[in-house]
Amino acid sequence: MAPRPTWQGHLRLSLVTCPVALYTATSPRGDVHFNMLHKTTNNRIRMIPTDPETGPVDRADIVKGYEVDKGRYVIVSQDEINSVRLESTRTIDIDRFVDVDDIDRIYWNDPYFMAPDGKMAAEAFTVIREAMAKQNRIALARVVLHQRERLLAIEPRGKGMLAYSLRTYDEVRDPAEIFDSIPEVKADPQMIEIASKIIEQQHGDFDPTRLQGPLRGRPEGADSRQGEGPRRGGGRGAAGHQRGRPDGGAAAQPRRRRQGRGRAPPRRVQTTPRGSKKQQNRRGPPPPRSGPDPRACGCHIPDAAMRAWGVSAVQCMTTT
Repeated sequence: MAPRPTWQGHLRLSLVTCPVALYTATSPRGDVHFNMLHKTTNNRIRMIPTDPETGPVDRADIVKGYEVDKGRYVIVSQDEINSVRLESTRTIDIDRFVDVDDIDRIYWNDPYFMAPDGKMAAEAFTVIREAMAKQNRIALARVVLHQRERLLAIEPRGKGMLAYSLRTYDEVRDPAEIFDSIPEVKADPQMIEIASKIIEQQHGDFDPTRLQGPLRGRPEGADSRQGEGPRRGGGRGAAGHQRGRPDGGAAAQPRRRRQGRGRAPPRRVQTTPRGSKKQQNRRGPPPPRSGPDPRACGCHIPDAAMRAWGVSAVQCMTTT
């Protein structure tokens, strides 16, 4: 299935305009999401809006407010929000071009794939892309995405272009807030030399396939385990469901009663717990195990391991 575009409009460079589409370049496949359930009923927990004084609140009674001070809000109506909301012009206007190394990496944000929207737009799109690649420049443009004006950095990438949304100057914190508290320490030249050798030994090419988190997709074994739905009612016991009967096992009970008519109750056979001395004597001595006997090598093996050797083999490190 072809991916759906996030945004569709026109890319404009002076008098050259072509239809383009933006596609998100990343996917949240590595994110794992959990739902909160009741541990007894397995029902999903509902978040009910609640006033700390009056209790649950209807959705119609909820308004939006901007906090100007702790505990003090300015109520904003939906009409006021709509009046200042930006309307998308469906146009990416290129303002200027900058060198590739001029943009600090701290300002790069979300990536988007940009492609021509339709066969008729391929020619004008190719002209803009090849001109940018020849000059080794990045285009800075403005666009309205998700009702917010954003600054884009556009660069050629293969047969298409890659557009990054840029963070604004106000969104980036001043590094002096963190770095100024670091004390001035003179590093030992020998330690620097050792660290440099380690860096040189671990130097290699960048492989994006190795950028995999410890937990990808669903938790391990989630597909093999049977999902549990809500548990409603106490009459439908677990015995029937474990046997795969939708009636809760009620149809099997008369059958057991009919089989038991006119017969003496079965005798209870006293069983010996598994692992007891009587059962071990009945079975006989354990069969000999392959491999070196840790009791004959003279090693100081703990008593617990010596006792467990008759059940699971213990490997002796001095005889291997």
